[in-house]
Amino acid sequence: MNTGMGLIWIAGVSGLLAFLTSLIYFLKQDRKFMAFSEKLELAAGLGIILAISLLVFHLLGVDTQFSYVFQHSSADLPLKYRFSALWAGQEGSFLIWTGFIFLMLAVTRFTGAGKALRETELFALMRSVSLFVASVFLLLLALKNPFSMYYITGTGMPEVTNWNLFADPFIVSYGQGMNPLLRNFWMAIHPPLLFLGYAAFTLPFAAALAGLILKDSRWSELATGWMRVSWLFLTLGIGFGAFWAYEVLGWGAWYWTWDPVETSSLIPWLTATAYLHAKFRFRQGEYGFMLPLLALASFILVIFSTFVTRSGLWVSVHSWQDFTTEGMVIALFLLILTGSSTVLLVRKYFSEE
Repeated sequence: MNTGMGLIWIAGVSGLLAFLTSLIYFLKQDRKFMAFSEKLELAAGLGIILAISLLVFHLLGVDTQFSYVFQHSSADLPLKYRFSALWAGQEGSFLIWTGFIFLMLAVTRFTGAGKALRETELFALMRSVSLFVASVFLLLLALKNPFSMYYITGTGMPEVTNWNLFADPFIVSYGQGMNPLLRNFWMAIHPPLLFLGYAAFTLPFAAALAGLILKDSRWSELATGWMRVSWLFLTLGIGFGAFWAYEVLGWGAWYWTWDPVETSSLIPWLTATAYLHAKFRFRQGEYGFMLPLLALASFILVIFSTFVTRSGLWVSVHSWQDFTTEGMVIALFLLILTGSSTVLLVRKYFSEE
């Protein structure tokens, strides 16, 4: 049995049900639905954490019956690069990104403003929005499963299955290994820092959206701490990425060359910086419209950056593939985020007028 694939499916179903039952709570105002949703969230989070651990185990052991392992790991790779292969491909990067979202949700519940506001509708709605975001990532993992496995068809030819848990594995005799450009010290640092920063943008976005819907100004108490976390890790990730580019690509002896995807990661850093400055004036009753705009825009820009990286829309050293089903899902997700945010911001603007 393909245990890793099963964990992804369990996490996906649990995450989706956690989101739906959290919405039912708002309709019924029955705490039992919230309690059930929290248990489902825990199941989804544990499923993802176990899946990450299992994928690391397969990468270190070079278990080449898994297509992701075959593409990114090999017996001749040092252990540090086999471990770094966890985020070398789209499936692995989405997996750790999703894991970070669930971990941050758990941390929010038991610390700081999240702990103080845990029983409020504001926190509950922020959690629902965060679970919706996590559910989209879980859907992407189901479509492009990191535990997709080679098996022999009836014609005797090996193919990849993305859904059959009980297919007999076909073990490839070798692994392709990591892209030579990725075999660098910074590979172990740059991507996970970026994904930590990207994941942390989820909470400010969800808090701002919840605040706009409920017209509750306390949303900034939930958002600001995570915006600082996002800004910190994005700063480190972009900085270390610049060193990596200088060492490997040269780029005319410059650390920065306005590569399209590189630039698209800088823009949410700028909006996050603006948010942290605007927060000081928000306490004096100013920037009531600008602050949620910056929180929403930061996350939307992160998803836009993800879309162009994975869709092949822009030519870049960071682009991974052409436009696929996963790219279509991200594009639809981006439209939903942009549309809902625009509607709520327009309502906010005219209500202030």
